[in-house]
Order: sequence, then C-alpha cells, then structure tokens
Amino acid sequence: MEQTDSDLAVEWVDDIISDFVDRDLPIEVRRLGRTIKKWRDQILAWHPTRLMNGPTEAANNLAKHVKRVAFGFRRFEHFRIRTLLYTSKPNWDLLNITKPA
Repeated sequence: MEQTDSDLAVEWVDDIISDFVDRDLPIEVRRLGRTIKKWRDQILAWHPTRLMNGPTEAANNLAKHVKRVAFGFRRFEHFRIRTLLYTSKPNWDLLNITKPA
C-alpha cells in the first residue's frame, strides 16, 4: 500500500515495528520486524523527496551481469563496449571502432 502522507507513514511503520516484536508471532515475522526497524529511516526517506534509487540499482545490476558474462575481458575498452551494447543503442561514432553495417 502506498502512503503519501509523511506523518501517517511514520506512524504506520512504527506500528508495524512495534507489532512485529510479539513473541507469539512466527520467527519470520519477528525477523521482518527487525529488518523494517533497521531500514526505517531509508523507508521513510522516500516521503519528502519521492525519489528512489531503483534506476541506479538496475544500472549497477546490469553492469555486474555484463562483467559476469564477459569471460575475462582484459581491456576496459572491451568491457565498456559490451556494457554499452547491453544497455542501449551505442553511439558508434564515439566508440572509435568499426561501425556495423
């Protein structure tokens, strides 16, 4: 559920944290409560800015994927080209290599 009111969001997250410490709840729920408590400030940071780091995380994940499948590229330039090929249509003029047909 998306909560756009900052004050209500703080109250809601704090209620979840306090409710999830109940000893009668399964360990998984209590563990989730501890995780939410640990990340409380980061969860609530979205409200004043409405910004997320999802696009940055996606780009980082893609770069790591390219690195895993690069099979030991020894030259950074080759890694850079492979990353550009994975992420978008590269500007071949900037790559300084033979352009595809």
